[in-house]
Order: sequence, then C-alpha cells, then structure tokens
Amino acid sequence: MDVSVVVPLYNEEESLPELMAWIKRVADANKLICEVVMVDDGSADGSWEVVQTLFAEYAGMVRGIRLQRNYGKSAALFCGFEAAQGSVVITMDADLQDSPDEIPELYRMIVQDGYDVVSGWKKKRHDPIGKRLPSKVYNATARRITGIKLHDFNCGLKAYRRKVVKSIEVYGDMHRYIPVLAKQAGFKKIGEKVVCHQARKYGVSKFGWQRFMTGFLDLMSVVFLTKFGKKPMHFFGVMGTLMFFIGLVMAIYLGANKVYCLAKGIPAILVTSSPYFYIALTTMVMGTLLFLAGYLGELIARNSSDRNHYLIEEAI
Repeated sequence: MDVSVVVPLYNEEESLPELMAWIKRVADANKLICEVVMVDDGSADGSWEVVQTLFAEYAGMVRGIRLQRNYGKSAALFCGFEAAQGSVVITMDADLQDSPDEIPELYRMIVQDGYDVVSGWKKKRHDPIGKRLPSKVYNATARRITGIKLHDFNCGLKAYRRKVVKSIEVYGDMHRYIPVLAKQAGFKKIGEKVVCHQARKYGVSKFGWQRFMTGFLDLMSVVFLTKFGKKPMHFFGVMGTLMFFIGLVMAIYLGANKVYCLAKGIPAILVTSSPYFYIALTTMVMGTLLFLAGYLGELIARNSSDRNHYLIEEAI
C-alpha cells in the first residue's frame, strides 16, 4: 500500500462523494495504490450513510470508522492512524478546502526526499481577515516556542512516514502539534510545502475563534510535556526548592534580626507582626507544595491506560 489518506469528518455528507472521486482520479493518474480511511466523528447528518455508499462503490479503496459520539479531530485522527496501512499517511479535511492534487508531491517528498513529516502551508488563504490575522500571530508564536519553522501549524493537509503516526499519540486537541510530537519522538526531518487552499464549497466551518485560545493553551501543554513530561521533578522540584529557599532565607533573616535586637536591648516588634513573616511562610508552603507536585508527578504514569479509549459504534 503506497498511501493511506486519513479523512476526519463531521457533518460533511455533501462533500464526501466529490472528495472521494477526486482522490480516485489523482491516485489512478499517478499509479498510486491508495486507501482512504474516513473517520466519522459522530456526525449528526447522513455522513455515515454516505461513507457506507462509498465503501460499496469503491470496493477495496474506502474504509470507514464511525465514532460513538463527537470526540474531536484529534480522536478521529488517532483512530485513522491506528487503521492506516500505507507506507505514507496523508491527512486532509473533508470540506474540499484541501486539494487531493497535492497528494503525489507530498508522497514524493516523503519517499524520495526522505522527510518524516511534510506540513502544508496555505500561503494564499480564502478566509476572512478575522481568521487570517490571528492565525499569523498564533503561528509565529508556535514557531518561536517550539523551534519548528512551519508557517501553518493548523493546516489539515500533512504527510507522514508510516512509522511516525504509529509512534506518536494524538489526544485532546493536539492535532495541531503533531509535528511537535513527531520531533519529540525523534523524527527531526520536518518539511513544508505550499499547498492550494480552496474556498469552502459546502457547509460551514466547525471551528470558531475559541480555537485560538485553546490552541495557545494546548501549545503550552505540548511544550511542557515535551520538556518535562517524563521528568516533572525537573520543573516542579526546581521551582519548589527555589521558592522554599527564598522563604527560608527571609525567615532566618527575621529571626536573626530579632535575636540581635534582643541582645543589644533594641526595641523590636514581634516577628509575627512583620508582613515579611507571612510572605516567608507563604513562600515556603508554596515551595513545599510544588516540590510535592513534582514528586507525585514522578510517581504517576504519564500515559494513562484510557487516554485514547474511544467507543467505536461500528466499522467497515
């Protein structure tokens, strides 16, 4: 199997037949042995019925997975990655804004150029400025923090070497940061390709302005997990020790000052009357709690057994 095209979808019944016919034309023209894994993320329309029709029409080329409810794009991609059998795995959205004509070149960049991951870059976007401007700021921030020089982390059109998708775990809303997860797993050859971005033909966008806020929080999470996921004590322990030491120094200073005043017969207020006493006490308590958080983090397994436990209603 040359290529597995993983298509996460949610309420996209109108676009699926056209998308499938387009992928088939491209695969035949380039002599690619291709499978299309359509993952229905709990659609409320007739998307699953359309997938079943395509499964019968394109025998041996279409596979379908239906999730019990709407878990989110990361969950759909995880299930698609588990099922994919191609040597190259390509993801694209089902709304026809990603062009299947990009598949041959993405495949070539993985197979011939040796990339582990190739991310699409929608250099010319057919979106309102209200989406384009925040996206530019978000991507610039992501580049700066992660060190991965991609212009469009949110682009759904990406290609991966099969080993990459079998080695990483996508959960929550981490689908935006699969290149970061891949780099963390040791796949460092990450490239980028300018891709065609088409205007939406059917339906409406499933993502609102909230994704920029959640995207930033997810970025903080993935950076933290990348650096300290397997060694939380290196973060919480250092912070806790530093805070406890600062509080301890303040407490020692207050105590020493009180003893000095008593020895010299100098009038001095009670230690507990000084605001610095409570600052020192609070700092020491917070430092202790942070240290304990790091210790507990070391004891708790980072990967829980049910993190990617999704109920699949049926599969074909």
